[in-house]
Amino acid sequence: MTSAPAIAGSPARAAATSEARRKGGTVSFEGLGKVYRSSAGEVTALRDISLDIRAGEIFGIIGRSGAGKSSLLRTINRLEQPTSGRVRIDGEDIAGLDESGLVGLRRRIGMIFQHFNLLSAKTVRENVALPLRVAGVARDEIAQRVDQTLALVGLEGKGDTYPSRLSGGQKQRVGIARALVSRPEILLCDEATSALDPETTVSILTLLKDINRRLGLTIVLITHEMSVIREICDRVVVIEKGEIVEEGPVWQVFGTPRHAATQALLQPLENGLPEDLAHRLRDTARPGDETVVELRFAGHRTPDLTGLAAAAGGTVRLLSSQVERIQGHAIGQILVGLGAGARPEALGQIADSARVIGYVDATDD
Repeated sequence: MTSAPAIAGSPARAAATSEARRKGGTVSFEGLGKVYRSSAGEVTALRDISLDIRAGEIFGIIGRSGAGKSSLLRTINRLEQPTSGRVRIDGEDIAGLDESGLVGLRRRIGMIFQHFNLLSAKTVRENVALPLRVAGVARDEIAQRVDQTLALVGLEGKGDTYPSRLSGGQKQRVGIARALVSRPEILLCDEATSALDPETTVSILTLLKDINRRLGLTIVLITHEMSVIREICDRVVVIEKGEIVEEGPVWQVFGTPRHAATQALLQPLENGLPEDLAHRLRDTARPGDETVVELRFAGHRTPDLTGLAAAAGGTVRLLSSQVERIQGHAIGQILVGLGAGARPEALGQIADSARVIGYVDATDD
């Protein structure tokens, strides 16, 4: 897999690395509501959203299509005006900002998009420099900041290239550089990896984590991909029909999804019962059968194979394992086959939950 390049080596990269760590901004939603009105009637996109995003964290907003994710994200830089409630950035209610204040707010908040939004007639350098030119920054400073930012995102040597000559991942790096060149406190990501292949997605997520670590930015991203949340986020909120239905650290939401919407979003990440085992599994036991037990780990315990055998008190055979570590917590399931004399009921002390799911012929392997 391609990972984000380390920021070291060249003078430009050294300058990017030496830049003082910035302090990320905080975002608070207080009873936020958004209603879209048209001649066809009213559509409620958001309803009573109350949520705090901490400085310097990577925060995920996830939900199915039409859940209200984009509407919520766009209230942060006031591209959407809430119908009710408040949005506070670093404690300040942004609803009261005049035109000048709004310009200042948007310079503190960078944004990257799914489809890059690059100007095809301008080079990489010109695309990245655009926000600074609009802000009236001096030419020498623009040149310096653009070079530093291109180094930060791994695009040294690409400044004079046009977007048509770039890969999808490189185009997204240009979009990230353009969002960062104004030195924001908050970075908004609107489905930033949805148009990318899996390998490129990994490299972009690695880059965003590196930027968060090096610069201390607060990153808020929306996605419908739970794999993105798992890879990068500290905390996550699940939106369904404009309301918050689940919220918490990523490991907790993944380990114990409580709402049907969260369970549906997580379902593609589960491999399910191995096909060969599903064909052999029976509901009732026959002489010589193994008892198949599903052990689930929700982040509160770590699989202990030695303890598993000791607790079972008999022969234990590993049939399948789908356990990963998220934020230092074991999440997933293990399927084991227990021989005669083993105690399935004793396995509850090894995992967060244990249940018998059927029986298989131990000799049919």
